[in-house]
Amino acid sequence: MRIAVIQMIAQPDVETNLALIRKYIAAAAANRADLVVFPEAAMFPFDNGRLDQIAQPLDGPFATAVVDTARKHNITAVVGMFTPADTVYRHPSGDIVEELPEGAGQANKIRRVYNTLLVAGPDLVTSYDKIHTYDAFGYSESDTVKPGTRRITCEVAGVTVGLATCYDIRFPNHFIDLANADAKVIVVPTSWADGPGKLDQWRTLTAARALDSTSYLVAASQARPGTPDRYGRADGPTGIGHSVVIGPDGAKLAETGYAAQVLTVDIDPNYVDKVRKSLPVLAGHLRERQLEDIVVAVGDER
Repeated sequence: MRIAVIQMIAQPDVETNLALIRKYIAAAAANRADLVVFPEAAMFPFDNGRLDQIAQPLDGPFATAVVDTARKHNITAVVGMFTPADTVYRHPSGDIVEELPEGAGQANKIRRVYNTLLVAGPDLVTSYDKIHTYDAFGYSESDTVKPGTRRITCEVAGVTVGLATCYDIRFPNHFIDLANADAKVIVVPTSWADGPGKLDQWRTLTAARALDSTSYLVAASQARPGTPDRYGRADGPTGIGHSVVIGPDGAKLAETGYAAQVLTVDIDPNYVDKVRKSLPVLAGHLRERQLEDIVVAVGDER
């Protein structure tokens, strides 16, 4: 199975990004890739305007163009975009509520979106809405992004592929459950913000999730904007680069740097079976869920 990983910097213009995405899809297909993976928010970058004003449904012009391009070139593409979700309100307490509080003005209305991965292939169109919103390091994605509720796998070139997005990578069970649903490849489009220690965290988490799930992990990241003297500082909201492909045994197969780049990697899905046979951690995870609750020991229990 051949996978193309696109590391790009999304621009604050949907049409510009769509043209670039279509170009990358065609190039990946010409290079005989089965799957091409784009970053989270490839449609439009974070912190560049209201997401509800650029969000489009899955039958809208952006997704339709991606689907048509993927089908034209007989390839499966995973593309980060935003789709409309719901309308909620900010309560005077600061909480997000579904009903307009009495006496609250319309200024408290929030039209949320889903942080969506569009999956478009020759005979497939599906989507995954990010489950774990990025509410950390002073950021509150859930203010404007509604969490998804469905975990998704799909088949690409005869291989089961699981889907995750960015902050999902901090939650091991998401990956373990995808692997238990027979995913041999898990793709992780991301827009990982830069900052002190963030690259170390990213590298640790990607390797750990590959090992937790004994699956290939394919992470496509937004490239790092700015000049090299800014690397490692918390002023790169778009991404940190360092897209990576990691094997089910934790071996790093390929990694980019900070700048825009394309990785093309050939993987052997049958190797997953070999690793899972010699390292049966998935069975261990299932047994762990059947254990009794944790007991707090107090005093002499003899």
